[in-house]
Amino acid sequence: MCVKKTKEHYIYILPSVIILALIVIFPTIFLWYISFTNYDLTMGWEKKDLVGVDNFRYLFSQDKDFWNSVKLSLLFMAITVAVELCLGFLVALLFNREMKWKRLWIACLIVPMVMTPAIASLMWKLMLNTEYGVLNYLLSWLSIGKVNWLGYETAFISLMIVEVWQWTPFMSLILYAGLQSLPREPFEAANVDGASFTQALYYITLPLLKPIIAIALLLRSIDALKIFDIVYGLTQGGPGNSTELMSLHIFRLGFRHTNWMGRASANAVILLLLTIPLVTILLKSLKSSQREEL
Repeated sequence: MCVKKTKEHYIYILPSVIILALIVIFPTIFLWYISFTNYDLTMGWEKKDLVGVDNFRYLFSQDKDFWNSVKLSLLFMAITVAVELCLGFLVALLFNREMKWKRLWIACLIVPMVMTPAIASLMWKLMLNTEYGVLNYLLSWLSIGKVNWLGYETAFISLMIVEVWQWTPFMSLILYAGLQSLPREPFEAANVDGASFTQALYYITLPLLKPIIAIALLLRSIDALKIFDIVYGLTQGGPGNSTELMSLHIFRLGFRHTNWMGRASANAVILLLLTIPLVTILLKSLKSSQREEL
């Protein structure tokens, strides 16, 4: 009976496995294959040749923009996700209290998150415009000089501001749902023992919320590492290469200038490999927190 039940389970998940193979596994295998060829969009498919690790060797030893894009991507991910976690947690704590019109405030909060990235980047590009942008108008009203928000020295910071603005609501909602699901008994016991809010937060809330935080960090870190649309809409990787993250560098190699699909695929493989240790660390943290609960 158990064997029959197990086989039925396999039959039920078979459609999902097939879809996963079609949209994830097969394209990933094809990506790896292209990364070892000299294929580009100007040649026929039959003219491509296997070149081994030449594409990876080019990226590591000759493409200076590659290392700059890796550095910017990792820095962008680390800063934005950390800020989103801190702000999102504060907002979640605020919503976890009794307040008027809570549903209305939550509805307003998720507006940036549900906004199409192309529309969001266009809106912020207008707001950050040096001559007629809203932000510089407010600065001039405060007798502060204009800031070139999308200039060489400030464009990367502006990108991080837009990313934090759009995805802090995501962190807030996940953490707020986690706070709502926590058991009340530990907090009631702590209140009886005279524990302060800070003590309850440090010794009860954060340990119980650790699995939720790990999942939120995992989702946002992967998404921030491969961000493309906001960056392309605001700066297209410029000025110069000051905001050319790995996704923009892949796009430039494969489509914009050189049509080097082999090298672009090699770059995409490296981006994929960068996510593996990140996922491994966060999953280990999630498993360790689950063991502690048991």
